[in-house]
Amino acid sequence: MGQTIVEKILSSKFTEDKEVYAGEYVTARVDLARLHENFARVFKILIEEGLSEKAEDIFWDVEKIVVGLDHYSPPNNEKVAEEQKLVRKLIERFRINNFYDINEGVLHQIVLENCHVLPGMLVVGTDSHTTTYGAYNAASTGIGYTEMAYVLLTGELFFRVPETIKFEITGKPQEFITSKDLILYIAGKYSTEVAQYKSIEFKGDGIKNMTISSRITMSNMSVELGAKFGIFEADDKLLNHLRSITDRKFEPVYPDPDAEYEKEYLVEYGDVVPFVAKPHTIDNSVPVTEVSGIHIDQAVIGSCTNGRLEDLELASKILKGNKVKKGVRLLVVPASKRVYAEAMRRGIINIFTNAGATVLNPCCGPCFGGHVGVLSSGEVCISATNRNFKGRMGSDKAEVYLASPLTVVASAVKGEITDPREFLR
Repeated sequence: MGQTIVEKILSSKFTEDKEVYAGEYVTARVDLARLHENFARVFKILIEEGLSEKAEDIFWDVEKIVVGLDHYSPPNNEKVAEEQKLVRKLIERFRINNFYDINEGVLHQIVLENCHVLPGMLVVGTDSHTTTYGAYNAASTGIGYTEMAYVLLTGELFFRVPETIKFEITGKPQEFITSKDLILYIAGKYSTEVAQYKSIEFKGDGIKNMTISSRITMSNMSVELGAKFGIFEADDKLLNHLRSITDRKFEPVYPDPDAEYEKEYLVEYGDVVPFVAKPHTIDNSVPVTEVSGIHIDQAVIGSCTNGRLEDLELASKILKGNKVKKGVRLLVVPASKRVYAEAMRRGIINIFTNAGATVLNPCCGPCFGGHVGVLSSGEVCISATNRNFKGRMGSDKAEVYLASPLTVVASAVKGEITDPREFLR
C-alpha cells in the first residue's frame, strides 16, 4: 500500500524501523527542536522533575536544538527580561550554538533562512506555527512544554500517525491575489475544523508558480485549519532554492501514486479574490468587498506569516506615492534582520517611512499582543498576521481583521478596509 509524505517521514524516523500508516502509533526520532523564550519554562519542568543537574550528561544532541528570542524583543517588562536572562545562561551552560538573540528576528523565519530545516526532517517546536517548515518538504509541528522537555532529554517523541488530506490547487491566480488570500479562502470555505489532527499535502499545478515565500505562508497557517502538519512536495523550485543556500545533503520526500488520502479538495486558484477574515476567527472569512468601508485605527504587516521581503515589496508598491491616512497607525515588522537589511538596500523601508508608517525591529511584534502595537477597547486593526482571536492584540473589546499585505496597506491609505485592486489596476 502506498504512503503519503507524512507516513513516509514518520516511517523513516520510527525507532522500530518499519513502515507505518495513518492511525498507527510511533516513537519517532526527532531531527530538530526549536524553542523561543519558553526554553526557560521548559527547563523549569526539568528542575521540577529533579533532572536539571543531570541534564549535562543526559541532554540530547545540542546541535539539533535551535533557540531564539523573538516574542518579546526587546523585553517589555522585568519578568520577560529575567526569563530571557535565564535563557542566555542556559545557552551558555549547555553550549547551544544555534542561538539567536533579540536582534535577529522571528525564529520561524531564521530557521528557514539558515537551513536548519531540510526536506524529510521531523521537526518539533514549542510554538503552534512550527507547521511553517512544511514549505521545505518537512514534517514539522508544535508541541507542549512537557513534550519538549522529553524531547530535549531523549531526542524522541510519541506520535499518532495522522490521516492525510490533499488540497489540489489548480489554475492561475488573478492579478494581485496572494497565497494569504488563498489560505483565507480555504479557511472560509472549509472551516478551521477541516484538518483537525490531519496532515495536509498542498499540491497541484497552481502551486508550481507559487514562490517559496508564498508557500511558507500556506504552511504557516495550515495550523489554523487544525492541521498537525502542512506539507508541500519538493519540486524543482524548492530544490533549486535549497541548493542555492546550502550544501548540506537532503532527500526529498514524495507521496506514492497509490497513497491513500482521507479526503481530497479541489481549489481553483483563479476563483480566489482578496479575502478578509472577520473577527474573531480565521474561518469567518469573506471577500474584501463584503467588508469594504469599515473604519480602521491600525494596520500591521509582519510576523512569521507575512513579514518576508516579498510581502514588504508588494505592500510598498501601493505606498509608493501615497500616504497613510491621518489617524491610522501602519506598523511594519520585517521578519528578520536579513529581510530588514535587504528591504533597506532596495529602498523599501524608505517608502514605508516616507508614507508615514512606523517600521519596527524584526520580531513577532503586534502579532503576539502585549508587546507593541497593543489595541485599546473599541479599536479596529487589519493585519497580515495569522490570528485574530479576541484579545490577540490587546483589548478583548478590540477587533482584528486578517488580510494580505496588499489589502492591509491599501486599507491604511484609505483609512478603511479596501480592495487593493483599486490601487493596482
